Amino acid sequence: MADPQLLSNVRALVGRQYGRVYAWDEVNAPMIRQWCEVMGVDNPLYTDPAFALGTEHEGLIAPPAMLQVWTMEGLHANNYPSGSTDENPYEVLKEMEAYGYASTVAVNSELSFTRPLRLGEKLYYTTRLDSVGDEKTTALGTGFFVTLVMSHFVEKAGGDEPVGELLFRVFKFRPANVQAPAKVEAAAVNAKRPLPGISDDTRFFWEGCEKGQLLIQRCTACQTLRHPPAPVCIECHSFDWDTVEASGRATLYSFVVMHYPEVPPFDYPNPIGLIELAEGVRLIAGLVGIEREQLQIGQRLQVEFQTFDDQLTLPLFRLAEA
Repeated sequence: MADPQLLSNVRALVGRQYGRVYAWDEVNAPMIRQWCEVMGVDNPLYTDPAFALGTEHEGLIAPPAMLQVWTMEGLHANNYPSGSTDENPYEVLKEMEAYGYASTVAVNSELSFTRPLRLGEKLYYTTRLDSVGDEKTTALGTGFFVTLVMSHFVEKAGGDEPVGELLFRVFKFRPANVQAPAKVEAAAVNAKRPLPGISDDTRFFWEGCEKGQLLIQRCTACQTLRHPPAPVCIECHSFDWDTVEASGRATLYSFVVMHYPEVPPFDYPNPIGLIELAEGVRLIAGLVGIEREQLQIGQRLQVEFQTFDDQLTLPLFRLAEA
């Protein structure tokens, strides 16, 4: 059974209203267009001004599912515009953690809309702790279903207008059957690099690496280069192909630096590049001999081959000499 004091504390919070969180930007066409591109939405009502002008909306509107997007903090957590509240609407979860309900899992999120958003409108939302259910026992553990409702408004001189709500529900619980992991005494094992999956379509590439050759698949019908290898040409759909040896000269098209989780035997931070070969195709490969602070898009690179565990030869890239 839950602690009576905990129940008293959380029930006292139910119905509490938390202050405003403002949007950084007005509803605008560039953000709508980018969101539609990412989500694969091609409705002209959102991106074609001429089409939208002839509809009942008399202009572009934002996709309803973007409601929450306008008031997000961005890349950095809790980075909201001036005037936004610094209250923590999740304080009820902190209260539960103090009583041993340390785990959280999202259960569901529901959007509802009053009307579409139009260009130039500025939003904010307020949060209400809608409910904390009775203590429940599930397969995950024992805890409480907590429901918050974020009510969104458009700022207006004559009175702010409600435009939609976001319901967000989580399960705050004590995990079931938690046991300390058994201590295993075992000799240290040197981890090896995982081997790639090799098929009839990719075998030529790995055999080329063993010989110090960076081989790219080429359609013999239309001369189109392609990578990763595939059985059919992406341009003319021919099944006929051969290979061409790349020069190894390349540029850094993009990159990421892996920090976590750390997986043996890789070294961390682990820079990985999207490499654009001089021949025009791109591939993903490790970057060597360069620090994170030195990485810049567009840098000239050169391939080199390294063999790991006496069984796997990989093409890696380092900065080309000036």
